[in-house]
Amino acid sequence: MTAVDDLAGPREDPAWTVQQTTRDPVRRRVDETLFTLGAGGYATRGAVEESPGDGPAVLVAGVYTGTGPRQRLLPGPDWTQLDIAPAPVADRRVLDLRSGVLVREELGAPCPVRTLRFVSAHRPGVMVLRAEAATTRLRAGAGLRPPGDEPMSSGSGEEGRCWARVGGDAGITAVAIHDSRENRGTRTVERFAAYGTGGIEVVEAAVEAARRVGFDRLLAEHRAVWADRWAAVDVRIPDDPDVQLTARFALFQLWCNVGGQGEAAVGARGLSGHGYAGHVFWDADVFVLPAVVSMDPALALAMVDYRVRRLPAARAAARAAGYRGARFPWESAADGHDVTPTSGDLGGQPVVIKTGTLEEHITADVAWAAWHCAQWTSQRRFLRGRRRALLIDTARYWASRVRLDRDGHGHLEDVIGPDEYHESVTDNAYTNVMARWNLRTAADLVGGDEGATFRGLAAKIVDGHDAATGLYEQFAGYFGLEPLLIADLARPPVAADVLLGPQRIAASQISKQPDVLMLHHLVPDETAPGTLRPNLDFYLPRTAHGSSLSPGITASLLARAGQPDEALRLLRIALRLDLDDLTGTTAAGLHLATIGSAWQALLFGFAGVRVRRGVLHLDPALPSDWGSLGVSFCCLGHRVRLDITRDVIDIDVDAPLRVCLRGSEVRSVTGHARLPTGRVP
Repeated sequence: MTAVDDLAGPREDPAWTVQQTTRDPVRRRVDETLFTLGAGGYATRGAVEESPGDGPAVLVAGVYTGTGPRQRLLPGPDWTQLDIAPAPVADRRVLDLRSGVLVREELGAPCPVRTLRFVSAHRPGVMVLRAEAATTRLRAGAGLRPPGDEPMSSGSGEEGRCWARVGGDAGITAVAIHDSRENRGTRTVERFAAYGTGGIEVVEAAVEAARRVGFDRLLAEHRAVWADRWAAVDVRIPDDPDVQLTARFALFQLWCNVGGQGEAAVGARGLSGHGYAGHVFWDADVFVLPAVVSMDPALALAMVDYRVRRLPAARAAARAAGYRGARFPWESAADGHDVTPTSGDLGGQPVVIKTGTLEEHITADVAWAAWHCAQWTSQRRFLRGRRRALLIDTARYWASRVRLDRDGHGHLEDVIGPDEYHESVTDNAYTNVMARWNLRTAADLVGGDEGATFRGLAAKIVDGHDAATGLYEQFAGYFGLEPLLIADLARPPVAADVLLGPQRIAASQISKQPDVLMLHHLVPDETAPGTLRPNLDFYLPRTAHGSSLSPGITASLLARAGQPDEALRLLRIALRLDLDDLTGTTAAGLHLATIGSAWQALLFGFAGVRVRRGVLHLDPALPSDWGSLGVSFCCLGHRVRLDITRDVIDIDVDAPLRVCLRGSEVRSVTGHARLPTGRVP
């Protein structure tokens, strides 16, 4: 048994490992994304050691280069390069989710190349690699190499030490040290690398400290962090090992891709690739943050603070548009100014991109994320100072943006809702109701005359609800469009706008994602009681799931509506989207919002978890194929474990917690309790 084998741990456990054996260079690019490792806002893609990957090898949260729409995450120096000759023809790579390591083993060689790498979860910015092969095949190489065409200054010293920097004074610094030893024809190389955004002295000190601690102790402390994470947050589905494994992969990559120092800028692809240039969308606020706050509340707070620190830019954007308050950009990067491109490509044809000017619901989404974080953590003091100002200033924007007609009804014109197949619409239900929620929530914070004004205006905003049918019209005039169903076109998920063309799809009722249904997910108390099911029944046959954001949230809603078997079908799509490269775009990075929505489906949908006014509410719904579901998570300052069957819920908490099962009386749980589900078979 080799040194790498000794350290790999239980890498053959199918409940905890993602494995890939391939000779296909195209699939290699997808694997680089899937095997991303990260911690504390630093991440490295899973490219093999002897060749550069298809994109940046190292990314650091919040560190951008360029200006305007061309602004993108700055790639850091690559630390994984080794000289291996001849290079392996085939290999097996194993991502051990339980201990956060990536192991590689060459296939078909008498003295195979073996490597093990990890990004320290205990020491932010420290990355470690051990490799071994025949002495004649393996050399340490240069240590740090330029990230593609990005200019890099570098230097080397004694004892295998080197340094490099990209991006100048506001860029990324890396220092690497390697040690090499030989034993009976086998060479072992160990590399310690450290990354930072400050002076080189700090980075040098970090890598020196790591080298003194040594590979074995670094790995032990790294594993200890992962053990604590999995003790606090996990999913257990004995009857469905595939969903259990893929859900654990989702949790693993959320931990790897979300992070930062003081704030967390979470792009649509996290730190796993160059897709969307690392720009921050509503994906972060609505899809990723609700998952992260159940895993690491402090990290969710850092995500909120990314928005809080860009409040001045949002205020300036509102003023520039002729409004009050704060208007957040559809795509954000370093300083909070809008970096949305103005043109793009659809099916090979140039198109104008209007989301930057019209998709204004992002402003209410940012406010909702801050409020949700406060509710979930039971930290009312969280909504003070600049965080309180965020909710109030976003409400002031809506107060100046809403137009009152002669009858006193409030309208929002010329917007784009989450369903981006229909542009420049009036009274999009999602945008209007989220604005109404924003005004009402801010009214409770500001009080006085302004609070009364907010409440009065909120009551006047139209929402498209028809009391007779229970339906919300997606936007004014939607019900008059061609009543196409997605089954008439293709089996979802499908990019219906590419299939039919943007003009035909805009004239139809086909939606990209469940626009109206997002209201029932985010602000169910703002929707009329009993309207979830009729809106599911109406809108799902019209939903293409053309956005990767769609399947997970829809699964959550179906489970809540008592349709867990149908929910499970969509959950599987969300969980396998990247692992099976269902969209053909995973090589550019993980779909982090999809990953976050899948965990939301498990926690909020199937486990039926909600937090309201300091009480944990439970209303689980299990698919017929599952005999049980176990979830562990953090909420209201506690660690919670639920083990759910059709008859009972076993709940374990680390401190007294108020719990309500299916609207029954609130009770205090201390330690362990068993609650009968009360569900009629």
